[in-house]
Amino acid sequence: MRAWLLLLWLPFAALAAGEGAWEASTGGTTLTWRGVVASSSPLAPTDNPVGMMNLVVWRYELNGPTPAGLLVRLCSLSRCVPIEGGQGTTRGLTGVPANEPLRFVWEVPGGGKLFPMMRVQSSQVIVNYK
Repeated sequence: MRAWLLLLWLPFAALAAGEGAWEASTGGTTLTWRGVVASSSPLAPTDNPVGMMNLVVWRYELNGPTPAGLLVRLCSLSRCVPIEGGQGTTRGLTGVPANEPLRFVWEVPGGGKLFPMMRVQSSQVIVNYK
């Protein structure tokens, strides 16, 4: 019986020690021109977590082909890290306060109209913090 109670208590102990995670997702944005930067809506925790980010899992989905030369960054209020591909993990935001919102930032270098335009269908982050 004691072992069972201990197992129930462990997740709460981790939260009390300041460890946890939050998840946020948002709809998309559209990028029509090369050389223009587009940003997602803020992805923020629903509560006010106390701690520092240590691992961020991210994912985004485009509604169409990936434009050649696409640059994507994941940004907090104080730092941006480049990311590659439609999903992955980064420790590049380690030390950023866990309650800071994040944004995806997309850019296709150059000039002129993108054809077809780039549409971001969805984007999501899972932020682990200590």
